[in-house]
Amino acid sequence: MFWTFVFPQGLSSIKKKYINNPKGNKKNGDEKMAMRSQVYEWTNLAPTTTGSNIRQSSNPLSVSIDANKALDIFIGGKGTNITQPASTTATQFVVIEDIATSPQAGGALNVRINTTDYFQNPDVTQQAGVPGLASPYPRGTASDGALIPTAGDNVLPSFSLTPEVYVLPGQTWSVLYTCTAAIVGGAGATAGNVAAFVKYTLYDGPDSLIANKLLEMGITVNPSNVDWYKRSLLEQQSRAMATPNGGA
Repeated sequence: MFWTFVFPQGLSSIKKKYINNPKGNKKNGDEKMAMRSQVYEWTNLAPTTTGSNIRQSSNPLSVSIDANKALDIFIGGKGTNITQPASTTATQFVVIEDIATSPQAGGALNVRINTTDYFQNPDVTQQAGVPGLASPYPRGTASDGALIPTAGDNVLPSFSLTPEVYVLPGQTWSVLYTCTAAIVGGAGATAGNVAAFVKYTLYDGPDSLIANKLLEMGITVNPSNVDWYKRSLLEQQSRAMATPNGGA
């Protein structure tokens, strides 16, 4: 059984990094944290065998998925979906850190930034992306999709998203699921249940500006480096204030 997170307004947070409020006390503006880690899970489960739903329903049915046809796991209209495309505003910066999908049916995931797929063949032609056999979700599942392996296999990840994928301010992004074998919808043992997982960090406001500065400097954008840059700015400001006449 898969657990599902539902995210209003594109993608929302399940874990927030409190920069100025480490104890997690509620203050005005907490809903607009500058840096937060987020996850999104998609499944092909819905109230009917042909639709989608923003929330997991009781006794859901598997939705049929065509073979060799890329499906946007955010707004593709099948399974658990959100209501609008994933995008960044002019003051946001996203770092996609991990993607994974069910290994059965030849499932694979690809990241699309605006209209360009991140994973492509050497001749710049399209490909399905990272296969679930290399980055399975859940980890340790069987290649035939059973939560308890029946064929003696126990698929573990052999792929990591390194370097991570950067989504710059103002860009629209999506994650595409593709299977090489059609998935049959319905209920019961004959139905195909698949899922996908995305983990990323959203930098907003001043942290987005710092993320862009780190990118210009050729430094990896991650929470530790963003905090390091903040400390550097504070140290410079402290030295300037301690120097008579600002060092003039």
